[in-house]
Amino acid sequence: MTLPLNDGRVTVPANRWDLLADRDPHPVRIAVVIPHFQQQRELELTLGALELQDYPLELVEVVVADDGSAEPPRVPESPLRITVIRQEDRGFRAAAARNLGAAQTNADVLCFLDADTVPEPSYLRRISRLPSMLPDALVVGRRRHADLAGWTARRLPSWWTGETAPPVLEEPRWLSDEYRDSCDLLRIDHRSYRYVISSVMCCSRNLFVDVGGFDESFVGYGGEDWEFAHRAVVNGAVLHHARDAVAWHDGADWGARDVADRAAAKNQEALAVARLVTDPDARRSGLHYAVPDVAVEVDTTGHAAGSLVATLGSLLALDVGIWLVGEQAESLLHELGVQDSRINAGQIPESIRRRCRFTISTSGRPVLSREAVARLIESCARPGVGSVRVTGDGAALLIRASWAANRARRWTSGPVRLTDSADVDRIGENVVLAAESVGLTSADPHTSLAW
Repeated sequence: MTLPLNDGRVTVPANRWDLLADRDPHPVRIAVVIPHFQQQRELELTLGALELQDYPLELVEVVVADDGSAEPPRVPESPLRITVIRQEDRGFRAAAARNLGAAQTNADVLCFLDADTVPEPSYLRRISRLPSMLPDALVVGRRRHADLAGWTARRLPSWWTGETAPPVLEEPRWLSDEYRDSCDLLRIDHRSYRYVISSVMCCSRNLFVDVGGFDESFVGYGGEDWEFAHRAVVNGAVLHHARDAVAWHDGADWGARDVADRAAAKNQEALAVARLVTDPDARRSGLHYAVPDVAVEVDTTGHAAGSLVATLGSLLALDVGIWLVGEQAESLLHELGVQDSRINAGQIPESIRRRCRFTISTSGRPVLSREAVARLIESCARPGVGSVRVTGDGAALLIRASWAANRARRWTSGPVRLTDSADVDRIGENVVLAAESVGLTSADPHTSLAW
């Protein structure tokens, strides 16, 4: 079942965009945001393709966000409303350019389309269908590849009618295989953010603003779309591949191009991503970063140093950050005498809740094996699971999947809310386990630390 919002739109449990597969929305206002850098010919081709869309053009606006070209892009006469906005040239800053473009519009739906990517006539209608109804949707279209040398906007109608066509280039198999195997991203896992390509991406303004836009610390080619998509998923985005929303990239995929220092470029991208994307596959080295995969809030009420060490010891094998709360938090942290940047006093920062995949909150003095904690995280990572609660005599753990917690936050605060407040418990499955099933016990406050 879908979960109605009070503005006529809906959200869904888990990643169940298929619940809306047979619905068609009313047309809404769309802004096409095009990052651009010295691509005049390609831009004219893409703008020409946008003029041929079968979506109501009076509901479409285009924002060209120029990333410091030596000369500003020239915009031809067009039935479209086109705005050009520019930022100075301080290197490759596609993330900042997209944010700059998105800030120029208050359209309901944002479509991000690269300047060298030419949409078919049905592209806007098809890629915007789900975000128009489901504001949590983050949709990626089908990016195909062709050699568009010599093509102009005037020739596009002959392509769309099948009279002629440019040479078609190979699609990246790693994308097409994943879209097929996941049923167009209906079945997702911790790697699925990697299949959202920002050159053919669409989402609601609600989601883009709530997530916080692209991270402008990314300077240089690559990584900013993976980081945005991962953060969107952590904040409750519903992923979907709209395979019938096709846009043609002018030239081969990056993986098929002759790129100088390819290994160095990929390493630079991997390092930039790993500091913010908590996917275990991105952090196989074992390095620790400021943003943990699991953020833990330990209530120090009733703890002494011995029991607190026992509780912390259950958790520190994870990619974790720990925040101690309660009246004793500061004094106990001082008593422990640790120099460990993973352990802090105070609430989990909101910026961490918006990037980590899981949070754990404790009450009492819980102790369990590190292996049991890892199994609990695995249980919470199962598709559709929003939380796992373990309660015993005097000790408890609550593990929450951030996607479910943040989606619930989004639709229980602010002007747009769930129509039925009880639907918050239907966003994800809530699992309850007995303490003995995972070996949860309660530590004595004065547990011995002697050896």
